[in-house]
Amino acid sequence: MRDQEPVPRDADRRLSTKEAAELLGVKPETVYAYVSRGQLSSRRVTGGRGSTFDAGEVEALARRNKRESAGSPGSGGELSVRTRITLIESDRYYFRGVNAVDLAARHTYEEVAEWLWTGRMRPGATFTAPADSVAVARRAVEALPEHAAPTDLLRVATIAAATADPLRFDLSEDAVLGTARTLIPTLVAALPPVRHDRRDEGPLAHRLWTRLSGQDADEASLRALDAALALLVDHDLAASTLAVRVAASARAHAYAAVSAGLGVIEGPLHGAASGLAHRLLLDVLDQGDAAPVIADELRAGRRIPGLGHRLYPGEDPRARALFTFLERIPRAEPALLAARDIVETTARHAPLHANVDLALAVLTTSCGMPSTAGETVFAVARTAGWIAHALEEYGERPLRMRPSGLYMGPKPPQPLPE
Repeated sequence: MRDQEPVPRDADRRLSTKEAAELLGVKPETVYAYVSRGQLSSRRVTGGRGSTFDAGEVEALARRNKRESAGSPGSGGELSVRTRITLIESDRYYFRGVNAVDLAARHTYEEVAEWLWTGRMRPGATFTAPADSVAVARRAVEALPEHAAPTDLLRVATIAAATADPLRFDLSEDAVLGTARTLIPTLVAALPPVRHDRRDEGPLAHRLWTRLSGQDADEASLRALDAALALLVDHDLAASTLAVRVAASARAHAYAAVSAGLGVIEGPLHGAASGLAHRLLLDVLDQGDAAPVIADELRAGRRIPGLGHRLYPGEDPRARALFTFLERIPRAEPALLAARDIVETTARHAPLHANVDLALAVLTTSCGMPSTAGETVFAVARTAGWIAHALEEYGERPLRMRPSGLYMGPKPPQPLPE
């Protein structure tokens, strides 16, 4: 029944439980589950024990279920989730309908985050971390080995901050927004400083700089870092964001949802990709020519990091925007030229454009940051987007992010193992 369009029925007709179940392709008890979730209304049969259902409501739900199941396993499609946060199309992306590059060019990271969460702009917005939360997070981070990766530090800081918040299970919008505005600065404050003059006040980008670079920060460099945060705040349903929505669908609190995102972002195909581009860029700068470096990468069977993006046939708009900010930093010129050399050398065989990982690599290499700095920037920035998606998912029916497995194992019943 699920693979067929519902048969049109008279608008006034009532369906029995059996008819509704057949139309929806579910068991009768599932029909009553829809009623308990508010997705269907029922009417008791006069003088009887059963219920009847409005045919129009059942047919509408069947159509909606069919659209949502189009991305489930075995359907041949991709998972689709309704969202009002980010749209990506025609080599551009938009936050709540507004060009994201324009937002990053005119507003701070904090202001863009507020827009993403609420659809309202708060000029001059700043995030402040509670002293108790910072103290707990720092103690937890300081207990980790020196070789711990940035995402290790951020995950531990997130969990520690959660333990200091007795209201973390309140999933109301105001409570989750309060969590967002304190968790992000807590994560930055928990990171160990590179310089002794650790900053815990002012714009978030200024505070983050002292955790990433030992160099003095000029205004252009700080603006580039702030723009990078704003540009990376969200990117639709990336793998880490999907993990966050699954956690939120199960009604995990905001700290747990963010922790799920941090667990996924560590993969080399996601947040860690900028570190690979950073090391590639250093090799090109060291040799003064991209050709031998690219040749070595291809000979080793590795793809060239920092190039191409499956969602953008043309140039990644985030890379283009960040390169514009980097061009205002004199010390970034050698890295910019090396990045251009990488793109032009590779373009002889594959017409790939620079993506945001290569732009982040230019920022991190030219500003004296380690190869892991891009991953830190990515994770801190994306935390705001994860909160936005968690908020949106809390407004949906619980556990809707629960696909069905397509069993491919031995056909039961099998004998008990010896």
